[in-house]
Amino acid sequence: MLGICRGRRKFLAASLALLFIPSFTWLYLSIGNFQVKPLPLSSLEAQSPAPLSDTNARLALELRIRAVEEENRALRQELSHPPRNSSASHTNGTSRGIQSRTHSEEGTSNNEGQKNAAVGNNSNCLQQQLVDKCETIHVAIVCAGYNASRDVVTLVKSVLFHRRNALHFHFITDSIAKRILSALFHSWMVPAVRVNFYDADELKSEVSWIPNKHYSGIYGLMKLVLTKTLPLDLRRVIVLDTDITFATDIAELWAVFHKFKGQQVLGLVENQSDWYLGNLWKNHRPWPALGRGFNTGVILLLLDRLRKVRWEQMWRLTAESELMSMLSTSLADQDIFNAVIKQNPFLVYQLPCFWNVQLSDHTRSEKCYKDVSDLKVIHWNSPKKLRVKNKHVEFFRNLYLTFLEYDGNLLRRELFGCPSEADPNSENLQKTLSELDEDDPCYEFRRERFTVHRTHQYFLHYEYEPSSDNTDVTLVAQLSMDRLQMMEAICKHWEGPISLALYLSDAEAQQFLRYAQGSEVLMSRGNVGYHIVYKEGQFYPVNLLRNVAMQQVNTPYMFLSDIDFLPMYGLYEYLRKSVIQLDMANTKKALVVPAFETLRYRLSFPKSKAELLSQLDMGTLFTFRYHVWTKGHAPTNFAKWRTATTPYKVLWEADFEPYVMVRRDSPEYDRRFVGFGWNKVAHIMELDAQDYEFVVLPNAYMIHMPHAPSFDITKFRSNKQYRACLKILKEEFQQNMSRRFGFAALKYMTAENNS
Repeated sequence: MLGICRGRRKFLAASLALLFIPSFTWLYLSIGNFQVKPLPLSSLEAQSPAPLSDTNARLALELRIRAVEEENRALRQELSHPPRNSSASHTNGTSRGIQSRTHSEEGTSNNEGQKNAAVGNNSNCLQQQLVDKCETIHVAIVCAGYNASRDVVTLVKSVLFHRRNALHFHFITDSIAKRILSALFHSWMVPAVRVNFYDADELKSEVSWIPNKHYSGIYGLMKLVLTKTLPLDLRRVIVLDTDITFATDIAELWAVFHKFKGQQVLGLVENQSDWYLGNLWKNHRPWPALGRGFNTGVILLLLDRLRKVRWEQMWRLTAESELMSMLSTSLADQDIFNAVIKQNPFLVYQLPCFWNVQLSDHTRSEKCYKDVSDLKVIHWNSPKKLRVKNKHVEFFRNLYLTFLEYDGNLLRRELFGCPSEADPNSENLQKTLSELDEDDPCYEFRRERFTVHRTHQYFLHYEYEPSSDNTDVTLVAQLSMDRLQMMEAICKHWEGPISLALYLSDAEAQQFLRYAQGSEVLMSRGNVGYHIVYKEGQFYPVNLLRNVAMQQVNTPYMFLSDIDFLPMYGLYEYLRKSVIQLDMANTKKALVVPAFETLRYRLSFPKSKAELLSQLDMGTLFTFRYHVWTKGHAPTNFAKWRTATTPYKVLWEADFEPYVMVRRDSPEYDRRFVGFGWNKVAHIMELDAQDYEFVVLPNAYMIHMPHAPSFDITKFRSNKQYRACLKILKEEFQQNMSRRFGFAALKYMTAENNS
């Protein structure tokens, strides 16, 4: 009998082995072949690779991001087609792990936090399945002012880099941020991205009664009224601070909405500092919070349920009650969110802390991750931003800089397989480009005319108060990276408003930012508007840049200059007086400022016309381009100017290209002319055709400072095809003038043939 029992046990064990060994073998092979290999953080693993050099760190990070992304994608693809039995057991096991917690997915203790972080990462494929590839993800961001408008671009880049779904951004902005961001997104033309703006100024009355000590000011309270602000048919939204950086696909966070249960309407990560514990300093008294409290840099809002539970009334009553004793908020909306949650803990679903790794001082954020693959969202929630003290701050800083300097043009990626709303601007552009002949030797010149360059207006803070006499003048110029040093000199010579268009890459834009912020001269000037036009294509779009700078002029008049010219001291006030003297408001005049040049890098700049004439006679100065391109400024009549004491009129002549002051409503430059050649000549011809009168100012002058030849003039001189295409473009422009102005335009054809 005992032998029979033993035999039955052996048979049963053999049967179980036959059943389970194939399943375990499949799991082992799958995990072995497709598991995501964690990239170590040097401080957390004993055997870490040598740190990358500063110059290669960001490139390596970008490659790491792509590698992790591809391995995750491969893992999800493999696990989406498992054997039936193994799939069931694996899914059930994961479900039990998630259901073991009611209101939270992660605790705060070290072991528990790391375990749950691992579960969260291994379930990415499951989360992804809950988000349809054609589903639109909605993101709300409060953004106000020049600096926030610049900072939010890095957040947007990080989201676009990883995303696989259509996105709909909802920006709650002031008038400044709306102007900047609407122009940026319009020129960015990213497929499957929609943008809506909501006027924050209209919401101020909803929260202005709350005293707030936080540096974000009144805009730091705007997230409280999103249920009232956003469309009623919008059911859910991810709310982000502007100082967030994504390290994963935002769809993974969107999928967490499916885990909300019961009355949960808010998804938040626990605060990773001791702020709400009240032990940071003596007599520290924070607002009430549940445990460590929650950070509101990343919020998941179920808007439809929030409206049903009367969220608006709930937070108002709580705020009014707490303000009786607290008097003001210290952390803006975060204090009020936490006070509400303290009274109603059932409202919150606790997100894993890797969805908001908070890099503030005294943070516990290192408990949220062990490897790079653990990181999801990085939050620079300290006023120190990149200068914050953190064990792995160099790694996080390099990750941030990767997106900060990433070429935004590369994010214009199509999302295939999903219907998308047609963009009329994009469709018209594609139609226009398709009509161009790609075999045309001048195809690249023609294409540049229609290229839409991503543009960020007012890259730095700008302040301008309109003058009461309506005579104000803005200096307009354009430049590239190699002319940055001229900006300080121009600011010293011209005290009035300036509008500059800078042609830069994303990385160069950050170099410019550091240069400007380190310059006492530039930082002391609030009336200089810097407008970044991002590089794209092989030509320098000189006339597009001029048009961008002109479009941002806020004064009645503008002085059309170039960055390598220094205006005489006092020219700003002199031009303002000329506005009245020559009745510029009621006449179509172009006031000519005579141009001179020096070959000396160190020049004792003449402080008067008499000094200039003396230097002219001594050979220190020359009339501009007299030895290379006499026709360009000959009509100014320098001989007459030497003795002139009153303004005098001059007539247009072929190839005339003076620097002029005109009204703000004057014609723009013709975009077909790029690089070197005819870009100003065509504009002056346009002014003449529209009956502008050229008047030379007797006591005004500007001086061209020497510099190395530009890349475009070198191409013009060395490339025969370049010159041939420029000639064709000139002829086409003249033909266009004839069609527009008829018989009056014949003089331009005749003058060109005789020149």
